[in-house]
Amino acid sequence: MLQVLPRIGRRRALQGAAVGFVVLGLLLWWLLPLGEEPPGGTITISTGSPLGVYQEYGKLLRTELDQDMPDLKVKLVNSAGSQENVARVATGKADFTIAAADAVETYEVDGGRGAAGLRGVARLYDDYVQLIVPRDSDVDSITDLRGKRVAVGLEHSGVRLIADRVLKAAGIDPEKGITPMADGIDTGPDRLRRGQLDAFFWSGGLPTAGLKDLAARYAFRFVPIEADLVAKMHQQGDATRYYRATNMPESAYPTIQLGSTVPTIAVSNLLMTRADLDPRLTEWVTRTVIKSRDGIGAHVHSAQLVDLRTAIYTDPLALHEGARRYYRSVKP
Repeated sequence: MLQVLPRIGRRRALQGAAVGFVVLGLLLWWLLPLGEEPPGGTITISTGSPLGVYQEYGKLLRTELDQDMPDLKVKLVNSAGSQENVARVATGKADFTIAAADAVETYEVDGGRGAAGLRGVARLYDDYVQLIVPRDSDVDSITDLRGKRVAVGLEHSGVRLIADRVLKAAGIDPEKGITPMADGIDTGPDRLRRGQLDAFFWSGGLPTAGLKDLAARYAFRFVPIEADLVAKMHQQGDATRYYRATNMPESAYPTIQLGSTVPTIAVSNLLMTRADLDPRLTEWVTRTVIKSRDGIGAHVHSAQLVDLRTAIYTDPLALHEGARRYYRSVKP
């Protein structure tokens, strides 16, 4: 027999259905802004060295972009790092990239081609400078690197930029005071293990896969970079203002640090593009970056630090119009 719901019951049922539609609508708004069809086409993202965080993050971001924008083809290209990444985007060889803030400002100060067209999408996470030596090394400070075989990063990398500045702050000529080697995270760890290097610099998110792999099969340690050295670096020019003294947390490489933090330098990373990129496409990319934080962060620990509240601070770059639209749309 057909039962008629009491008036109050019908009202609650209707209210429940309305709430359900609102929740569904909000979910669709989060995933599909303004009910638009996802943008298509092709974009190129310049990443970084194999075994580095830039490349790992880029691969995972491409997967997220594929899900949100099925008609968008995302091409990833390896690079030496921040300096090359900035130049590629500025000159149109790539559409998006990640680069450290100091490399961005250096490119602008040096009058790099296309610098005026660079724009920010999001502040992502911090890179930490990591100076690695064998466990039994006699190098205990930056000044002990004199005369040593030191990997200072690939040419046009952010590592090279920072390593040279660290050495100069310690009074060491980066070309004559050491034997400089152009190794990155892809070759440096193995060459250190084989005794072909005395030390190598790396700057990246924590932890970096290449160093996690090395920690599993080789005894090494980190050389501290003290705060007074960072203060001396700040005297070298405007771009050095992005360096800040900090401590690498003990949780970064627990089997190496054994519960101890390491004094070092941090610098923020920016996801960036050019002013001439389609605002609607950039808005969608920005949305994907923010909402995929937890998914990517489950694999790239540093990506967990991507935060909507700080993502808008892309200094020295002004926000791209598309990114600005997204942040305004979610502003409380």
